[in-house]
Amino acid sequence: MSRLQVVSGKGGTGKTTVAAALALALATGGKRTLLVEVEGRQGIAQLFGTEPLPYEERKIAVAPGGGEVHALAIDPELALLDYLQMFYKLGGAGRALKKLGAIDFATTVAPGLRDVLLTGKACEAVRRKDKAGRFVYDHVVMDAPPTGRVTRFLNVNDEVAGLARVGPIHHQAQAVMGVLKSPQTQVHLVTLLEEMPVQETADGIAELRAADLPVGRVVVNMVRPVLLDGDDLELAGSVSRTAVARSLAAAGLGGARRGGSAEALVEPLLREAGEYAERYTLERRQREVLGGVGLPLAELPLLTDGVDLAGLYGLAALLRNQGVS
Repeated sequence: MSRLQVVSGKGGTGKTTVAAALALALATGGKRTLLVEVEGRQGIAQLFGTEPLPYEERKIAVAPGGGEVHALAIDPELALLDYLQMFYKLGGAGRALKKLGAIDFATTVAPGLRDVLLTGKACEAVRRKDKAGRFVYDHVVMDAPPTGRVTRFLNVNDEVAGLARVGPIHHQAQAVMGVLKSPQTQVHLVTLLEEMPVQETADGIAELRAADLPVGRVVVNMVRPVLLDGDDLELAGSVSRTAVARSLAAAGLGGARRGGSAEALVEPLLREAGEYAERYTLERRQREVLGGVGLPLAELPLLTDGVDLAGLYGLAALLRNQGVS
């Protein structure tokens, strides 16, 4: 399994939830995982029920088998200070620049620089080793920007390396792309069984491949349970209303004691069956589209009561069972 797992997806598909579940799955069995947030939304802290994450790596969960999940919310300004200290030894001068607003100005007017800092910090965590020469983290999981921006976000160091042909910036950009375009990395895309997310996923996969970025798999999230299959739906569409009413009456539904009649239930019942049939057909078509992208699929169910910590552990177990970790 690659050491850097990047998770992207169209807004609203639950990519942060999937990233968190993946981090738990990868930490299972005594591993150490770092879960990285780059968009400043503090979505990871909300999922795990912790205080807002600072710009430091903090343990937020223990996985089955004693593994640990650490988390980091990358602040571009502080990451730039780290960068300036690492390559230019600015020390107090860097802090002075922050007080003057120069750091904020630099990361605001140069969004490409911001992305360089964010990806660079994550890749540094992937490469980092302890004094014994062992990797500090077995896996790093990045909750990345949405699908429409993720290729540019991940590929920005390639552009920077081409612009700055010598010096520390060039070497840093090359080192980051050496991680991002290697077998150490996989980019997973999260989608729903709906037309727009599936189309954006297919487009995102094409863009990632064109940029030579390694695509992992598609995670289909919030999958509804199958209540009726194709044969059942065909029967529901052809059965007479009279037969449905008789069956309802025989089952004791819609009788006088309930203040109504079986016939009164037929229309809303068949209407619901028709709506379900439309959704079933749509989802089947989207599965066919996803089947054509040439990537392995994983599925996670719709949690109707929302995602709490117990639900997150359950999703992690499902990902492990499907071979995602």
